Amino acid sequence: MRVLNFYSSVFADQLRRGRKTATIRLGDKSHKYRKNDCVLVTIGYQHSPREKIFHAVIDQVEVKRLRDLSPRDIEHDNPEFRRHDEMVHFLEQIYGRKVSMEDTVTVVRFSQIIESPAEGLRDRIHGLGGARN
Repeated sequence: MRVLNFYSSVFADQLRRGRKTATIRLGDKSHKYRKNDCVLVTIGYQHSPREKIFHAVIDQVEVKRLRDLSPRDIEHDNPEFRRHDEMVHFLEQIYGRKVSMEDTVTVVRFSQIIESPAEGLRDRIHGLGGARN
């Protein structure tokens, strides 16, 4: 099973609350993450204990230039951001190098796998009740 790891514990709350539903990684990571893959979402640093947050399914993997990110792409990665300059600054902090609008990034969208959905959610998942498509 692949792991989708986040280094900052700041993301733990955003992940648990469903506010963070994507990650933007520098470079082409399409070889690493594929649509419909099941991943374990964790938080922690390399060579250190990591906290399991949840299992997730990869919904979409898109490789594009940083300049081509939509405000929605950026917001799904970090609900506090909307603008490219915020994303550039954030990526520079994470990767410890200069990042430009021409850099390639990979947008990985994911959905949490819920082990025991609540009654109402279970009905919606299975198309029961008042749910309409």
